[in-house]
Amino acid sequence: MNNTPFLAIIGGTGLGQLEGFGVPHSQLIKSRFQDEPVQLTLFDSKDGRLAFLPRHGAGHRLPPHLINYRANIRALHDLGVTDIIAVNAVGGIHSHLGPGSVAIPEQLIDYSYARATSFFAADAAPLMHVDFTHPYSNEIRQLLLHAVAAVNEAADEPVSVLNHGVYACTEGPRLETAAEIQRLKRDGCDMVGMTGMPEAVLARELGLRYGCLALSVNWGAGLGLDPLTLESMQEVIQQGMGFIRQVLLQSVQMYRQQHAAR
Repeated sequence: MNNTPFLAIIGGTGLGQLEGFGVPHSQLIKSRFQDEPVQLTLFDSKDGRLAFLPRHGAGHRLPPHLINYRANIRALHDLGVTDIIAVNAVGGIHSHLGPGSVAIPEQLIDYSYARATSFFAADAAPLMHVDFTHPYSNEIRQLLLHAVAAVNEAADEPVSVLNHGVYACTEGPRLETAAEIQRLKRDGCDMVGMTGMPEAVLARELGLRYGCLALSVNWGAGLGLDPLTLESMQEVIQQGMGFIRQVLLQSVQMYRQQHAAR
């Protein structure tokens, strides 16, 4: 693993680009996992480098089940990234995770079923079984928790934050049934999304520290009073991304301060 700290942000729904981190420039990384190169955005400054990768591609053209997660994570690794903050839109299951609230999960359950989930092929030697007991990096989780607390402390209207929780990753692209949400709830899940896996385990296979910053954009099916519509989700995303961007700015600042002091 690269010893020089290098942070990347993976943007999900509602976060197709970053602002406020300096002058951006594009970087194309070739990958054996797809024909076209992976396009990243780099921000270089005297304080360090920052990489940004839009998970769904330019123009948000890729649905969750068709994202080439291996190409994305491998591109970040090959660029020299050591740490990843992944932004995910989720449906709230926990009673404190209504639309507009934020979660920093500590566990996940993978319900997806048709994705390439490993860099290790059937003919790979030796076969690697990574320890995935704790799927999210404690260092990145603590960074996010401190950043969220700092932003909320300065806010006129603090955002509700669930500082733990279990992320359920479903295949998509359809939303879940009410019965499926009840099953996830019985399984101990607090939120549901479609992009958390295999992204997290691929990062673990390459030795990258990975954490999730989740924005609840709707109640899970059957848990809210209103029907689920893309319009209502987009409204929450537009409102909530302001807070997410502030947290990312704070996180990057804290990350650089931590590593400058070492």
